[in-house]
Order: sequence, then C-alpha cells, then structure tokens
Amino acid sequence: MVQKDWGAFRWLIAVAIFVSVLFADLLPLSIGSYAFQRYILAGGLALTVSLSGAYWVNQKGWGEWRNIWPVLLAVASLVLLAAPYHDLLYVWVEPGMYVAFFLGFVLVGGLSGEGGHKQRWVIELVYIAAAAVFAYGAATITVYLFALSDRVAHLSNYIPWGFVSMRYWSHIATWLLPILPLAVLLGPLKDERLWRFFVALGAALWWWIEFLSMSRGSVLGIAIGVVLAAVLIGRPALPWLRVFVRYLAYGVFAWVILSVIIPSMFQDEVGMRILHTTSSGRVPLFIEAWRMSLENFPFGMGPQSWLTHDILTDEYRQSPKFGHPHNMYLMWAAEYGWILIGALFFLVGQAIRLFWQRRAEVHAGDRDGLALPLAAFTASVSAAMLHAGVSAVFMAPGSMLIGFLVLSVFWVLITPEHDPATPKRSRRRFVAAGLVAMFLGGLSLYWFSEVKAYYSAMENDLQYYQKHVPAGTLPRFWFHGNFPRHPDQMP
Repeated sequence: MVQKDWGAFRWLIAVAIFVSVLFADLLPLSIGSYAFQRYILAGGLALTVSLSGAYWVNQKGWGEWRNIWPVLLAVASLVLLAAPYHDLLYVWVEPGMYVAFFLGFVLVGGLSGEGGHKQRWVIELVYIAAAAVFAYGAATITVYLFALSDRVAHLSNYIPWGFVSMRYWSHIATWLLPILPLAVLLGPLKDERLWRFFVALGAALWWWIEFLSMSRGSVLGIAIGVVLAAVLIGRPALPWLRVFVRYLAYGVFAWVILSVIIPSMFQDEVGMRILHTTSSGRVPLFIEAWRMSLENFPFGMGPQSWLTHDILTDEYRQSPKFGHPHNMYLMWAAEYGWILIGALFFLVGQAIRLFWQRRAEVHAGDRDGLALPLAAFTASVSAAMLHAGVSAVFMAPGSMLIGFLVLSVFWVLITPEHDPATPKRSRRRFVAAGLVAMFLGGLSLYWFSEVKAYYSAMENDLQYYQKHVPAGTLPRFWFHGNFPRHPDQMP
C-alpha cells in the first residue's frame, strides 16, 4: 500500500511539473510563467533536499554519505566561494538553487534505485513525458492553423508557443527527445497500437518544432549525445536507436508538409529560419566570461557578478547584453571560479565511473533490462551538458524542472542496486534523521524567504528599470534579471 501511495505521489509531482513548464500560459497565474516556474523549482528543491536528506540518514546511516562525496564537495565549494560576498544583496539566492539542484538529484537518485525499482521510475517519467509531448504538439497544431489563417509568413514567431524565448523550449526538447523512444519499448502500453501512434505523432511534431526553430545548440547536442550513447552501449542499444531515427524521419516529413508544402498553398511568401554557421554574437560573451574567470583566479568574481561587474573587454562593451554569457561553464568559472569547475569534474567523474559499471553489467548479460533506458538517458544527459556549453540550459526554470526529473532517473539507473532491508534502523538513527530534517528545513526556509524577498525587490525595481535604463530585459534568476546592477543605473 505504501509503495502504491508513493508511486501515485511521484506521478502527481511529475505531471504537475510538466503542466507548469509546457502549459503555464493556460494556467490562471497571478505572476508570470517564468516566476511561477522558478517558485515551483525553489519550493520543490527545498522540500526534496530536506526530506531526502533525512531519509538518507534514517535509511543508510552516516557512513553512506561518503559514497556521494563528489556532490558534497561541489556543494561545499559553492557555499565557500559565495561566502566572501555575504554582505551583498540576495547573495545566497542563486548559489542556494545550485546547491539544492545538485544535491537533490543525487540524493533522490541514490535512494530511488533500491529494491529493484529502476524500471518503474523510468516508465513513470517516460510515459508522462510522452503524454505531455503529444498534448503540447496537438495544441501547437491549433496555433499553427490560426497562424495560417492569418497568413503569417514566419511561423517561428509563434511556434513554439508558451515560452518567452524559443531557446527555453529548445532546452526542454534537448532533455526529452532522446528518451521518447522508451515509451514504445518499455512498460505496459508498449504493444498498444493507439499509444504507439500518439507517441510517434508527438515526437514528429516536436522534431518539426525543433527544425522550425533551428536551435543549433539543441540539434547538435542531441546528435552528439545519441551517437555517444549508441557507441558506448553498442548493440544492446539498437532497438532504442532505430526508434529514435524513425521519429527523426517522421519529424523531417512533418517539417516538409507543415513548413513547406501547406504554407506554399496558402501564402505567396514562406519564411523560414536559416541554420547559421556564425556564433550569433556569443564569442564576445565567451571572451568576457573567460577574462572574468582569470580576474580573480581561481575564486571568481562572486555570484551574479556577470550582471554587475565592470566590463573588461571592448568587444563585450559593444555587444548586445544578456543575463548570462550563453555558456553555463564559463559563467560558473567567472562567478564562482575554477575551483567550482574542478569540484564539478569530480561529480562528472563519479557519474562516468558508475555509468561504466552499469555498462559492464549490460554487456555481461542484461538481466534487468537496463540497456535501453541507460542508452536513452545517457543520450539525454549528454545532450543537455553539451547544450549548456552554448546556452544557459541550467538557468531557465523550466529546463531545471525537467532536467531535475531526468537527472534523478539517470542517477537511479547508474546507482548500484542495494537491498533496502539490509541497514539496521535504530532509535538513535531516527532521532538523527529528525535533526537533519529540522536543520535542512531551517536552511531551506531561510533560503526560500530570500527568494521571495528577491522577487519583491525585482518587481519594485522593474518600474524604474523600464523607464530609465536603456537596456532590454535580461532574464536570469527572475525574468527581470538586471538587478542588482551597476550603481550608476540604480534609483
């Protein structure tokens, strides 16, 4: 009964996340979708870390924490590197989000794979994702028909819909497109023809939107991630790869029909986004972030200093300004220093080691049906990591919400099986778990209060900013991200 209730709760959480990310425009929100998603992310991470941390202590004891030392090192690095700037406004808001994000998916993933439930987590996420992808694709057809009736030449101005920027949608596509084939390869509905049709239709429509938006970072990331996963897993991954390629072909066909043939029948002009080979102005941003990372090497210039630092290069001074340098790794190096990048290398190294162990199990004999989900989720995570190198894939709240789900299940897959009945629980351990819950809960409440205060300050500042500061909106933690900024631009 407990397992059923816990499974239903997981389904509810995952559905709520997908609805808040893909269909926020359809919800009766009193705040913008960007802020709504950030609040969902902040509240969810605070609750997840508090509960899972206490559960770790009660279930595994203190000794097992040594097995996740890489993420603890990354968390400690974030805290220590932000500490010298404690007197700045809202300095803990963004580091706290990264701390909770990294720690959260490792804790959840480390606990959730116990007792042989790996495939259950995979199926739950993949089925919900496939249903959400189809629903969003079906709604997109409605937008498409309205655009055609209004003789809109450039469909990419309206599709993808529901996102402030098409880049935010492309982040979601990077996470989801590699795992969609699992919906027809695993689970109770894999042989149902109607289900397979809807999954294929949803995948085709998302690939069409991907081609329509011409998101190079997403397409390149997915391509490299899929090839990498297929090469590493080898022959056991072929069923997943075949379905992936088939869905890609369906997407090309959908693009030809929906973006070329049908518009040509109704309009004299058909506008399409062109796949550029330029950097789209990113190189000056990369160079500026690189110079920042060397300015206070190896400690960085402080949280959110990209928005407030004195400009170091003339190229960036003359370039369009954004809330981030379009490269998460250079941004972390610039703001938190190369110490954080080094700490994250240990976390990535642990993930690679665990993956290699599961790969060896697959090649020794895939008794647990691990090959297909391991290939799909490895492709998804690899694609997202690569996409982060040319965009802020971890910064947009929608991407972080979906990414947290994907990374948690990926960690479930690569974590070795443990028998949950082995640890001996004691009253002392139960008390320790309660104390951990209180400690982490207290920190989470403080952090969330800072998040709320930051939002209120941003809202108040926005009125002055729009009237007096000659710059566009720079999304960062909140959609209006250019606060706090240089003193000569403040009221």
